[in-house]
Amino acid sequence: MGRAFVYVIVGGGVAAGYAALEFTRKGVSDGELCIISEEPVAPYERPALSKGFLLPEDPTRLPSFHTCVGSNDEILTPKWYKEHGIELLLGTRVRSVDVRRNTLVSSTGETISYNFLIIATGARALKLEEFGVEGSDAENVCYLRDLSDANKLATVIQSNSNGNAVVIGGGYIGMECAASLVINKINVTMVLPGAHCMARLLTPKIATLYEDYYSSKGVKFVKGTVMTSFEFDSDKKVTAVNLKDGTQLPADLVVVGIGILPNTSLFEGQLIIEKGGIKVNSKMQSSDSSVYAIGDVATFPVKLYGEMRRLEHVDSARKSARHAVSAIMEPEKTGDFDYLPCFYSRFFAFSWQFYGDHVGEVVHFGEYEEGKVFGAYWVKEGHLVGTFLEGGSIEEYETISKATEMKPVVTDMEELAREGLRFAQTVVSQQVVPEVEVVQSSEIMRQTSTVAMMEKPLHAWHAVSGVVVAASVTAFAFWYGNKKRR
Repeated sequence: MGRAFVYVIVGGGVAAGYAALEFTRKGVSDGELCIISEEPVAPYERPALSKGFLLPEDPTRLPSFHTCVGSNDEILTPKWYKEHGIELLLGTRVRSVDVRRNTLVSSTGETISYNFLIIATGARALKLEEFGVEGSDAENVCYLRDLSDANKLATVIQSNSNGNAVVIGGGYIGMECAASLVINKINVTMVLPGAHCMARLLTPKIATLYEDYYSSKGVKFVKGTVMTSFEFDSDKKVTAVNLKDGTQLPADLVVVGIGILPNTSLFEGQLIIEKGGIKVNSKMQSSDSSVYAIGDVATFPVKLYGEMRRLEHVDSARKSARHAVSAIMEPEKTGDFDYLPCFYSRFFAFSWQFYGDHVGEVVHFGEYEEGKVFGAYWVKEGHLVGTFLEGGSIEEYETISKATEMKPVVTDMEELAREGLRFAQTVVSQQVVPEVEVVQSSEIMRQTSTVAMMEKPLHAWHAVSGVVVAASVTAFAFWYGNKKRR
């Protein structure tokens, strides 16, 4: 016994929600589209989980952050899917997929066939057990990847006010969760394997500025080491975290953010896997012409980089979803996916955005001492290839994205540092780069949410004041036409 659909989306994360909205705008008919998701709720904006969801007062809850509110668009509640004739199979795992036969089998034993399949399986959080550390199942050890994780973390936070939290990892999840824990009046120690936070993106200078601010809020950092084991009480609750350097940290709560792993197992041996993800072309089409991949699970050609990349960010998930649907529904009108890599985050009073690639020489600019508007440029082979900006306006973020996309020539690194944001503004307004003498350089993200912010520090980082409130999800506005495809 089975059913047939024209379009099937496997996975119910951010990308699936944005794909569903795009399908309706391209004229999908009732009963043609099916979304299969392991989660028991309709697709939602994951960034809300580490921000507004963890607030101690008036926390964000569904349905307020279902997709596609992150783009100031419609909120796709379960009712919306029903009204648009979209079959939403929630709490349902896909047991197997046969790409050659265009069929899949669900955990309930139902066989579903399709004309087009979109893989939106995303990624899962890496567990400590994969690094030889036991204890992830303890009631006070938390990860943060889905709504179930967020509910557990929120519950543990509520029962540990003024307690001690250890955050393992200094990436997006680590930094954002640490800020939320501080707001909840919990003492936080962060364990970083490297020399500074967000080492994959931030320069030491930028990272130090953020770390100094975190320290002023009471956060402690232990760097250059990793955890090796937990201490437990008689109830199997974690009481301490043991580190490789011999340090033992008391813990009432542990948050683990050590990375993610793409969910590709259903397709291994059937589709080409590259750089950990499903390899797709510039239409988001896999090695099988009827199968597309989007979001964290897709490895696609990035023109700016001139190579295949797999990007882990909500912006890429949203935009690749729209493009794949357009390529399926209107192939003759859809060009290549020319994506400018974009990353952004918020924590405490800060809001930054990064565009492009973080390779080459780095030039810092702006008001680092006062912690206002500051940033950095990355220059490779004489061209601007990446830009970071903290504290910018909407217009300034748009400007740096356009300038980065243009890859202008940079001939004077010291002048670039002096010009700072004006360089990008000049490039965009004039579409040219001033010709200046080459000089050897010295030393070497649009907002995702609307936040009622505390005042930013106006003096040195050790004189910090204010009360932090944090986030509900909103972001880039995006509008698409609605044409019927028959």
